[in-house]
Amino acid sequence: MSFMIVPSAVATWALVQPGPPEPGLPPQPADASPRELRVLGGRTDHSIVTPKRASPQELPTWRIPNVPPSAEAYYAPDNYHIIAQTQDPDAVRPPLRSSGALTWIFSHDGKTRWRVNDRGQDACSYFFPDGKRVLFTSTRDNTNLPIGSWSDQNNYPQGIDGGNRKRLTNNAHYDAEVSDSPDGMKIMFSRQVDGAMDLYMMNSDGTGETKLTDTLDWQEGRAVLSADSKTITTRAWRRATYGTKRPSPMTIFTINVETGEHTQRTHDDWMNRAPYPAPDGRHYVLVRPLVNNPSNWVGDLEGGEPVRPTFNDSFDGFRSISPDGTKMLFARSEGRGFMSGLYTYVTDISSLNIGPKLKP
Repeated sequence: MSFMIVPSAVATWALVQPGPPEPGLPPQPADASPRELRVLGGRTDHSIVTPKRASPQELPTWRIPNVPPSAEAYYAPDNYHIIAQTQDPDAVRPPLRSSGALTWIFSHDGKTRWRVNDRGQDACSYFFPDGKRVLFTSTRDNTNLPIGSWSDQNNYPQGIDGGNRKRLTNNAHYDAEVSDSPDGMKIMFSRQVDGAMDLYMMNSDGTGETKLTDTLDWQEGRAVLSADSKTITTRAWRRATYGTKRPSPMTIFTINVETGEHTQRTHDDWMNRAPYPAPDGRHYVLVRPLVNNPSNWVGDLEGGEPVRPTFNDSFDGFRSISPDGTKMLFARSEGRGFMSGLYTYVTDISSLNIGPKLKP
């Protein structure tokens, strides 16, 4: 799979008639926003979405309306628009399923939405901090791969409207779990070679690729840089103990970008997966299973037990935090099977006070 970069844009949601795509831009479904509305910016329309609590303990939460099932969503710099892998009938899809996943951008009140990529099968995606470009992982150049095979998956940057696409990685390995630094200078991703998973970094233009980890036992993945672009938050599992316990234990680490020093942050046998740093530089959100029910939690790098912001009887996961630290995105399962029928939800976490800290 590969990464790609693409440019971006925000407006109100509207229906348009399908027609020929503009040169260099992906064709859009009939209910996508017109091009003049595919821009960033805007405010939440609370006549459309109303935060509610699924239980007395849960923080105010709403499901994003007017978009297909989606997961692994991340905020744009405007704290209003979102990029996510979204179920799309034009994607390469498994047998007996009506759709696979492609990369979409939509507002968290569902008023605007459009497609960034129109072919292959997509995985993770991310906004650049300038709000003009996005990154996504896709098999768009290798649509003949067997369904479920993520080898030769690569990374692409492009504009938020789907134009000016550029392939950044080109190999037969798993290249995915992509993100970029808040200062816009670096791109992080995971690569799996001969079964070994490690973290890599490159310049935002695709040059200067560097391997950051090279550990035979620990298998790192899904790394995200802190708000100051100096610290990596990641999770890792051990080959030596994999399969000896279910669910498999995962440990959260931070890595100093300059020195490469690893600091272990969790010291238990939980599956601590998918950590995402908060803008305050101290907290992070993660997914931790309770029996067979993965749930969202907020951890503290200075120690202490995590806090649980969402409560649900089915899967809650694929979490991230808005740049202003007031909202958490996550996917909630609404289907009968495990992780089936995933839709993107928003939780108001402003009461946790984990947004950017004012400089003295």
